[in-house]
Amino acid sequence: MIRLTDAAGRPGRALGAFYGLALGDALGMPTQSMSREAILADYGAITGFRDAGPRQLIAAGMPAGRVTDDTEQAVLLARILVEGDGRFDPRTFADRLIEWEAAMRARGSLDLLGPSTSAAVRRLVAGESARESGRFGTTNGAAMRIAPVGIAFRLSSLTGFVDRVARASEVTHNTTLGIGSAAAVGAAVSAGVAGASLAETVRSAIDAAAEGERRGHWRAGGSIAARLRWATGHLAGLTPAAQAGAAYELIGTSVAAQESVVAALALAAVAQDPWETLCLAAGLGGDTDTIAAIVGAVLGSVFGLQGWPAEQVATLRSVNGLDLDDLVHGLLAVRDADEPGTDAGSPPDSPAGTTEPR
Repeated sequence: MIRLTDAAGRPGRALGAFYGLALGDALGMPTQSMSREAILADYGAITGFRDAGPRQLIAAGMPAGRVTDDTEQAVLLARILVEGDGRFDPRTFADRLIEWEAAMRARGSLDLLGPSTSAAVRRLVAGESARESGRFGTTNGAAMRIAPVGIAFRLSSLTGFVDRVARASEVTHNTTLGIGSAAAVGAAVSAGVAGASLAETVRSAIDAAAEGERRGHWRAGGSIAARLRWATGHLAGLTPAAQAGAAYELIGTSVAAQESVVAALALAAVAQDPWETLCLAAGLGGDTDTIAAIVGAVLGSVFGLQGWPAEQVATLRSVNGLDLDDLVHGLLAVRDADEPGTDAGSPPDSPAGTTEPR
């Protein structure tokens, strides 16, 4: 069984990815849907967990360190994968999303399903097929929760991996943009868990985005893969402050997949310090909880659990009653059952069939 003390090797990278997602989500909780100016006025520079402030409407009253729907939906997806030994049932996923939202409403929370996910679930419940229910989903909802697929499956076949991403995304985000963005995040996490460098995970993300954009219903919007190539090059060499400004003003930080997902991956690509980059993402403005969650998942998969401050992980676990150890263990068991001992994702340009480091 994986333990938090196992900070090295593949288990540590998988734990780093899932806890990184949750850390970023919690850091961005009090700043989500706020402008950069409002964030600076209410909180100053983000350097750690903060209580939701007076202008935080979505997460009003939430204490410092509390996670949001990004983490909770990723946990939900991970449990379905573990329970099904890697198989994913769209209707089961939709039913659990409905149950989750009902529980949130009962607690008086405003942190509910996003626009694409909510509309898609309603269509599925009304009788539409899983392939059609997500035909309008172009937001970042699939990408924000896809990290468990990256932990559970290898990149030994890019096409096969993206097929898995598409299956997990189609019920809510069955579009070129929805699948392309989710494939980018999932592939980056999978490559990182396999032991790839940060540069290699970014290359995997771009390749997977291009493959993912061949799937789903076409929807207008800038290509995820093309925007990633441009954005990562544009941010390289800039100071962190300039990188944040470019992400906010040029790339965009809205819920649109071609903005927030690209911004998150571009910031991850140029990261020097995982925690500082995570805090930077949480203070960007816009959809900060999702952007920081994606940054955390990718950087955690590369730098491992040791990349995150131990006291912050402890706070996260305590505030949320969050223990991801057994869930990550289950996802890695799925990974081992799926083409045991091989992984072309470590690094991406290594020949298929190389042994994945543990």
